[in-house]
Amino acid sequence: MSSRFIDFLHQTDASSLPDEVLDLGRRWLLDLIGVAAGGAGTRMSRIIRDHAAGHFGPGARRARILFDGRAASPAGAALAGGVTIDALDGHDGHKLTKGHVGCGVFPSLLAVSEAEGRLDDRAFLAALVTGYEIGTRAGIALHRTAPDYHTSGAWVAVAAAALGARVLGLDAAQSREAIGIAEYHGPRSQMMRCIDHPTMVKDGSGWGAMAGVSAAYLAADGFTGAPAITVEGADVADLWDDLGTRWRIAEQYYKAYPVCRWAQPPLQAVLNLRSEHKLTSGDVERIEITTFHQSRRLATRDPKTTEEAQYSTAYPTAVALVRGRVDPVDVAEASFADPEIRRLAQSMTVTESDEYNAAFPARRIAHVALVLKDGRRLQSEPTEALYDPEAPVDMATVRAKFRAYAGPALGTDRAAAIEAAVDRLGDGGGIAGLIELVQAPAAEPGDVAA
Repeated sequence: MSSRFIDFLHQTDASSLPDEVLDLGRRWLLDLIGVAAGGAGTRMSRIIRDHAAGHFGPGARRARILFDGRAASPAGAALAGGVTIDALDGHDGHKLTKGHVGCGVFPSLLAVSEAEGRLDDRAFLAALVTGYEIGTRAGIALHRTAPDYHTSGAWVAVAAAALGARVLGLDAAQSREAIGIAEYHGPRSQMMRCIDHPTMVKDGSGWGAMAGVSAAYLAADGFTGAPAITVEGADVADLWDDLGTRWRIAEQYYKAYPVCRWAQPPLQAVLNLRSEHKLTSGDVERIEITTFHQSRRLATRDPKTTEEAQYSTAYPTAVALVRGRVDPVDVAEASFADPEIRRLAQSMTVTESDEYNAAFPARRIAHVALVLKDGRRLQSEPTEALYDPEAPVDMATVRAKFRAYAGPALGTDRAAAIEAAVDRLGDGGGIAGLIELVQAPAAEPGDVAA
């Protein structure tokens, strides 16, 4: 493991990071907390939080579970937090990793920081940025070197272990072991299995967080691991040579809607046509989508669970035409019976384009045609999802989404307090107040995506 990697991991601090990079850390943190607050109302989150409290009990170290308050081991708290965020598919991601780093990095860092009493807010913010940088590179490296498409948990484990090593103050040799243990034990689960059969296993982020946190503590106790080839391999060395000069945290995309990113280009194309032509769903006979292969694989048309609704192209596109939006409430089971949405989803055609397939994953493109009941046919331009890093989201939009997701679960006062605490990160006030705000329970069943 290179000295450059070790130095970046252990010596990066807030004073050495550009202000715009620190701002990005705050931006993605606020978005992750909002998605977690919304996700806490799902059955998926409730099951994993009960599991962590019941089966990952605290021992010498303890951390509270995100938006729950019960104590668990740091690994258990990281597991539950990662799964809770993943339960509502609205968090940031990266096109080349085809996944999400913050979903596992944030709850891992939060759990270990609380367990170890490391409450310096400048150190926390710098560590969050460090996790994004290491995790994103590990994800790109894994996709470059492995023939199968693995979930985010596979490479999030590397980032979580690195952050654990940082917070625990492990030396270079121990840090190398921690990262090696995490890569070896990380969940190399095949993503397309869950795309084809959407269930609560989803993107594996929580299990990657758990494996990474466990790896750091194991290394601290003397456990050894195989070298992490995604970090040390000669064929991926170029990905690590620019640590500290190229900021991968600036390459993350922002999700405007709580569904798989691959479904968002056709969804956006429908919203654009709906607005441009002042249409209602009653004007439309059917929707025809032309997209890329992975988007077509999101094949559920009649979802029975929120996981099926989030891993669908047809369903959220139909929602967009009927309601002019796709929000957390729209992927809740209570919304699935709408006959107009079901009509459009069932009659939709979804085909793939060789041109759009060739552009993936660097670009995710689709276009749609609306066949109207009066015989007209309206076709969109080739469309990509909103807020790719080339056209980044503004902070006002991030704040509006945070309030929309967090408010129903936490109340407006608590949501406002979290927003203010995130804004203050880096002023030297510590993270004790933020920890209290995000560890206390969220609302019980009846909130978003229940």
